[in-house]
Amino acid sequence: MAKEVWKPGNMLYPLPVALVSMADRNGKYNIITIAWAGTVCTNPPMLSISVRPERYSYPILQDRGEFVVNLTTKELVYAADYCGVKSGKDVDKFKMLGLTPVLAQKVSAPLIGESPVNIECRVRQILELGSHHMFLADVAAVHADGKYMDEKNKFHLEKAEPVVYSHGGYYLCGKQVGTFGYSVRKS
Repeated sequence: MAKEVWKPGNMLYPLPVALVSMADRNGKYNIITIAWAGTVCTNPPMLSISVRPERYSYPILQDRGEFVVNLTTKELVYAADYCGVKSGKDVDKFKMLGLTPVLAQKVSAPLIGESPVNIECRVRQILELGSHHMFLADVAAVHADGKYMDEKNKFHLEKAEPVVYSHGGYYLCGKQVGTFGYSVRKS
């Protein structure tokens, strides 16, 4: 089977859809949708988000040095799209979307109450990489909605119907087709 060769570009899909919440110095909340986010390190726990410097949220993130990554679900996909196309300088996204800001434990940025997982972050470093700058951050706390915990205290994110992004579309995560290590597990 022949494959086409394309110019260099980002083809690492699908991507997580994250609602990143923050608070400016005056306590005004904002949310930006980020698909360019990922795990960086387990120990210490770290993640990254990449943001264009011209975005309204960029100077808030740069100035405050903290944010919350809120995972997106089927229920939150409309909010994710809205927060990706509307600017916080023009609209209060929490109010407009009926989202619940919840006080975080370690940072001044609010959690989004409707999200099943909220990850409080403190910026360690900003890497100016080109079109986007990467905010490398330490994870300060993680909140998981108890309604997705089973009797053995295992978290079931799949029950929240998480969403991913690929080539301009939002998609529900599919059916589990394996587990870590299943390829070498003895029967």
